Amino acid sequence: MKPESFLLVFLLLLALCSNLCSTRSHSVTDSELKRIAASIQKFVDPLPQTPKLLGYTPSHHGNISPGLLTIGMYKTKWKFHRDFPATTVFAYGTSKTEATVPGPLIEAVRGVPTYVTWENHLPKKHILPWDPTISTAVPKSDGVPTVVHLHGGIHPPTSDGNPLAWFTKNFAERGPSWSQSTYMYPNVQHAGNYWYHDHALGLTRVNLLAGLIAPYVIRNPEFEDKLNLPSGPEFDRHLFVFDRSFYSDGSLYMNRTGNVPQVHPQWQPEYFGHAIIVNGKAWPYLEVHRRKYRFRITNASNARYLNLSLTNHLWFIVIGSDGSYLPSPVTTSTFLVAPAETFNVLIDFSKSSHGESILTNDAAYPFPSGDPVDNLNSQIMKFIIRKESSLIPDTSTIPRKLHSHTRDSATKASRKATTKRYIGLYEYTNSDNEPLHLYINGKRFSDPVTETPLTGSTEIWEVINLTQDNHPLHIHLAEFQAIKVQSLKDRNNSFIKCMTAKYDAVVCNISSYATGRLYDIPNYEKTWKNVVKIAPGNVTTVVVKFNMVEKDEKYPFDATVEPGYVYHCHVLDHEDNEMIRPLKLVH
Repeated sequence: MKPESFLLVFLLLLALCSNLCSTRSHSVTDSELKRIAASIQKFVDPLPQTPKLLGYTPSHHGNISPGLLTIGMYKTKWKFHRDFPATTVFAYGTSKTEATVPGPLIEAVRGVPTYVTWENHLPKKHILPWDPTISTAVPKSDGVPTVVHLHGGIHPPTSDGNPLAWFTKNFAERGPSWSQSTYMYPNVQHAGNYWYHDHALGLTRVNLLAGLIAPYVIRNPEFEDKLNLPSGPEFDRHLFVFDRSFYSDGSLYMNRTGNVPQVHPQWQPEYFGHAIIVNGKAWPYLEVHRRKYRFRITNASNARYLNLSLTNHLWFIVIGSDGSYLPSPVTTSTFLVAPAETFNVLIDFSKSSHGESILTNDAAYPFPSGDPVDNLNSQIMKFIIRKESSLIPDTSTIPRKLHSHTRDSATKASRKATTKRYIGLYEYTNSDNEPLHLYINGKRFSDPVTETPLTGSTEIWEVINLTQDNHPLHIHLAEFQAIKVQSLKDRNNSFIKCMTAKYDAVVCNISSYATGRLYDIPNYEKTWKNVVKIAPGNVTTVVVKFNMVEKDEKYPFDATVEPGYVYHCHVLDHEDNEMIRPLKLVH
């Protein structure tokens, strides 16, 4: 064995032992985790207001210039509930004392760049178990690898937070794609909702579970002020929703044994927590007036889908999804939010004759055919509706039209597509049907890049889901939307067998199998997005634009430089175990 190979094996064994050898005192059953979550009293903590940082520099004359921020990652304590012990977390903040879960909202202005210097102040060892047998950022010495990705951002590859651009405390060790400590976010896209989170190779699920998540918003006052939507910190709120389980001492639970431990000692295909957290509090409440409110709802869960509704006959008015407004508002009693997806909604509490309304969830887990919800994960938070009117009159309106965002509709844009790609999603299991890993087109992340779109181009991606789960597809840099969902007719599994052997949809004659039922795209998803749901047993046709969609123009930076971008499933446990591929734009 070569010395460097021996060293690698030694480091992996050392990491495995240090990570898993001291777990006996932390063993706990799922029933016990559920009992602990059930002991947390619901609706007694007020919904926190997420702290805000300006991503621009205001002046006395009303002008603004680029923002300069320094944000660190810290190990700290966080109270998820008034009656629950403080929890050790990783958190974003301008200092350890200011670090929060979720981290501070960065408020940017369209067209004004934001520069962020990201600092790693994390300890030598992780607070959660992780699995070195999957492709993982493993430093040669101690330290927790991290790298920040602005989800939905349109920015150069060097500021994208590539999984291989990780670094440890004080940049003591750096991944092979690391190039700079300060990222530049141009904020050139339309006004919308985004978020930033960790993206280190093989550690995304544990670093986000530890608390490295936070909102980011781009505002365009010139356009948005005309809409006259609910505004201001009281009436325009971010709701960051995620699930967690806890030990009785308040510490975060992450499984320490894999579903097939002889292959992957720690990795499991999905993480589902029993407690529902909103803005860092378990099952909070918010007192509201009988008027219109705006909520920017992000599902920051590792794997849980949320099918949201309101009790007592209240409705949602959806005005946007991810980083885009809809063409016009969509009124609905329920909508489905995948992991990493954001919806921009209005709720008019003046329409209620009751004193409260609970935000509920009824999405099975894993979605769509897993376990039904229970009395814990079926509730998100409570709105307490005051009898008296607000001292601030509600002069906001619900506009009939919002924004088209582009001169071309998705269907019209699809006619301009220069390339069609077939993207197959696979899950590989053992003889007991237990998942081992998940691939895209039968390839690992480390395999050579196969998706090389032209910068400025439009493509059609036919995404073929050969698994039993719904997968939230996230393509870095691009904006995209589904225009067609059609089920596969594969009674004898002949198509799946062919695809598993050849990984070629054309050779496997997909046109003979993609002949089943056509499903409608929900109206609340018909805009340019950064997450699209890929239903199991279906082919989803996705229009992907590698340009600025509003004017159909090329990016105002070179998107072809190293280290490129990636695309992946945003179920984090899937992403970490190979459901991620490199993406390299070319001229």
